[in-house]
Formats: sequence, structure tokens, C-alpha cells
Amino acid sequence: METKERTVEEKICPLEFAVNAISGKWKVPIVWRINQGEKRPSEMLRGIAKVDRRVLNQQLKELEQDGILSKQSFNELPPRVEYTLTPLGEQLVKVLWELNQWGSLLLEHKK
Repeated sequence: METKERTVEEKICPLEFAVNAISGKWKVPIVWRINQGEKRPSEMLRGIAKVDRRVLNQQLKELEQDGILSKQSFNELPPRVEYTLTPLGEQLVKVLWELNQWGSLLLEHKK
């Protein structure tokens, strides 16, 4: 009997991988805010209710590591950091719009 050795990539479900990339209470609101033009963490702290600075920074770091956001640091005083969507992040925004439409259908179904 022949056994085929599988790589790690073959064992991962793409949907599960994608959901894990955006899991976290604040990741979707962060991406949404950046898509609307907010680029600095201080803007997001004001715009996203109840998010802690430490948690925000951690989620920004994870989104950057996953290639969804890019970070630009400016060498000035006070220090300034801005985040923008990568092309991968822009694709995520398209998916979030579709999910928003599905959410509307779900709301109608629940009425």
C-alpha cells in the first residue's frame, strides 16, 4: 500500500486559515477603519470603542505579519506610525463587503 506524504500546506483548510487570519475581536474593525482612511493607531483608538492600546498594537502587528497591512514609521518627534492596506488587505475588504451583504440577509431571515 502506497502512502502519500502530505505537506503542512496541504493539511490546512484555506477557509480555516483565512478565518484565523482575521480572528480577534478588533481585526475586522481595524481593517474597516484603515479602509475608511484612518491610518494612525491614535485615530483607531478614538474610532473603535473600548479597544485597549496594547490589544490594538498586537492586532495591528498580527495583521502586518499576515500581509494584510503595511506599516510605515516616520523618523520625527513625536514618533509617527501609519498603516495602510496591502493589495491582500484590499482583497479582504471586498470579502468583508460581501459578508456585510450576507449579514443583511441573515438579519432579514431572523426577523
